Amino acid sequence: MKSKSAVFLGFFCCFLSFLGFGQKKVGLVLSGGGATGLAHIGVLKALEEQHIPIDYICGTSAGALVGALYACGMSPSEIEALVTSKKFQEMAKGVIPTGRRYLYREKNPDASMISLPFSFDSLLSKALPMNFVQPMALDFEMFRLMGQSGALVDKNFDSLFVPFRCVASDIKNKRSVVFGSGDLNAAVRASMTYPMYLNPIKINGVIYFDGGLYNNFPVDVMYEKFNPDFIIGSNVSSNSVVKDENDFLGLIDQMTRFPTNYQLPCENGIIIRPNPSVSTFDFSSADKAIAEGYLSTLRVIDSIKLQVGNRSDSVLLEIKRSRFRQNAERHPITSVAPSIQGAKAKEYIIHSLLNPHAKKPLRWNELEQRYYKLYAAEQIDFMYPKVSLKADSTFNLELQVRKSKPFKMAIGGHLSSRPVNTGYLGLTYRHLGKFATSIHGESYFGKFYGSVRGEVNFDFPGVFPVSSSAYFTMNRWDYYRSYATFFEDVKPSFLVQNEMYYGVKFKHPLLANSRGELDLRLFSLEDDYYQTLNFLSTDTTDITYLKGNLVSYEITDNALNRKQFANEGHFVLFKAKFLSALETTIPGTTAQFDSTVRKQHDWLNINFEAQYYFLNTPHFHLGFHAKAMLNSQSLFANYTASLLSMPTLNVIPDLETYFFKEYRSPQFVCLGSNLVFPIIKSLEARLDAYYYQPFVVLEKLNDGSVTYSKPFKANSFLGSASLLYFTPFGPLRATVNYFPLAITPWNFQVSFGYVLFNERAVR
Repeated sequence: MKSKSAVFLGFFCCFLSFLGFGQKKVGLVLSGGGATGLAHIGVLKALEEQHIPIDYICGTSAGALVGALYACGMSPSEIEALVTSKKFQEMAKGVIPTGRRYLYREKNPDASMISLPFSFDSLLSKALPMNFVQPMALDFEMFRLMGQSGALVDKNFDSLFVPFRCVASDIKNKRSVVFGSGDLNAAVRASMTYPMYLNPIKINGVIYFDGGLYNNFPVDVMYEKFNPDFIIGSNVSSNSVVKDENDFLGLIDQMTRFPTNYQLPCENGIIIRPNPSVSTFDFSSADKAIAEGYLSTLRVIDSIKLQVGNRSDSVLLEIKRSRFRQNAERHPITSVAPSIQGAKAKEYIIHSLLNPHAKKPLRWNELEQRYYKLYAAEQIDFMYPKVSLKADSTFNLELQVRKSKPFKMAIGGHLSSRPVNTGYLGLTYRHLGKFATSIHGESYFGKFYGSVRGEVNFDFPGVFPVSSSAYFTMNRWDYYRSYATFFEDVKPSFLVQNEMYYGVKFKHPLLANSRGELDLRLFSLEDDYYQTLNFLSTDTTDITYLKGNLVSYEITDNALNRKQFANEGHFVLFKAKFLSALETTIPGTTAQFDSTVRKQHDWLNINFEAQYYFLNTPHFHLGFHAKAMLNSQSLFANYTASLLSMPTLNVIPDLETYFFKEYRSPQFVCLGSNLVFPIIKSLEARLDAYYYQPFVVLEKLNDGSVTYSKPFKANSFLGSASLLYFTPFGPLRATVNYFPLAITPWNFQVSFGYVLFNERAVR
């Protein structure tokens, strides 16, 4: 009887064990470590495959991110797919995701290289940047993946798919803080705010930084908050040791970071120590880190099974995960509560996200579009989103919004071994009220090019915003026949062009990367030129004045990854303009005709340009570039005046710095390819090759009159080869250009900066 009772009791205990009684509770502790912390994903992946249960999670920094994603019901495979995606790689670099740039609110590219926001009450102390990476995309993605899950469990981290804790650093009180409730995305963001990499955020008025500063391996939190039977630790960090007094970053790290105990305080646990050959911010090597975490876990999996056993069922786990995520399905947003100074600024924020008249709830796909569109306003420096669940099961969106500094100064230009050096200085005033207002002034200065521009812009809020601006521009182009180096004197000018124009613009968004722009403009041009290159100092120039007006409409779609020398993305431009102007040409001593000419010109100009990088590999990028021009402009008083009025080819940036009559035509097409070879980080070789086909070109007859040539008489191949190094301020390049129709076909230059100028008045 006793033996039968013993057998029955054994079966009963096994049955209880199967039901979950007497099973060991397992806690998983994930250290910080930046990109190396992505090895934790491999740890999770191996544990799930080997049916090892995870009952609690604690994490710091990168460990908090991985742990929170898992605690919100994402599988290790889903987390792996996220961090190895192009979208995540862009977020880690602070790049705005494709389709979310909102060109509508971007200014036209200029030659600026350094931008410094400031206010007069704190010129330096609050002007230096707190982060090297723009967190906009990262913050929104964390909000999308974690924010609503946390809100739907009443902001109680114990009610997540897996109970969760993370730590952050309260630098004011020099202490580590444990988050077990509140806004989940904010708690994780605080935990991973690495100094100078991401800007800090406030939670309940307290500024938090990376949890790794004071507790980079929160095993103590696991014991105190959850007291599991067995702890699995995944650690990719160690206390830093500085061996060189010249190691600036290492010394700063030791001054700000408290030593962490990376050991378990008891025997009921095991530490997995992945050692991926990945640097702290090398998120592009996420797959290497994950693979190392996976293999490191398999090496000790037998030891874990001896302590824990195989009690996790994959099917039941997925059912549980699916149920949790169904409960966290997206609820609409019906109200917005921005935290920002000024009642009018709050109104601007609300009207940019919610239509006050339609009273329709805001769906999450709509929120993402409008969020990025709002963030693109230069009057807004930082936004952080959170949500709370309302009684009617809809969400209230809580936005922490910080206005930009009222002033921004920009410095840049173009330094070249050729005599086309140009400096740039810009100053902008920004204000956010009922409208988003900006006043901008800028100047280019140099012998070759000088310009002054001023603009006042009003951005009106709304789900479909519009903006209007008034502007004034003066340009001066001074061409001289010289191929001299930076340190040599140049020859006298043979052509000086002065432009003055002013007008109003109205812009509106189309798609995310595109905008429409209506421009109404008045202009006044003056061209001073000799009609021969063999002029004397006693000769006087011909002068052509052109005064008139234009109306134009432009559609631009720009998703290129750089404002110049891009190697990814696409660009499309379509612009149509109608011009009406009066020409007055006064002859000089080199003219063949001695009478003043006055002539009315009315013409239509249509410009189309497209660039697309259709092949992007680690070893090369390949794209095509096309430009077409149709222009119905009539001839001017003489050959040179007519030539100056013609559209110019500018597919290669350096073409803007030459005066080539051979590359001017009223109608032309130009087709080319762009081939880019990445060499090492920030260094690449580039080859641009084009075929140029003008429909007609100008011809000067023996009697001095001007006419058009026969169609398709002239054509040309042209190209450029460059070695570029992209510094944090601008591109440094060595370039060989080939313009075969020019007097000197080959030219070489070394330059630093951007070959960008203000828009021409009409040309």
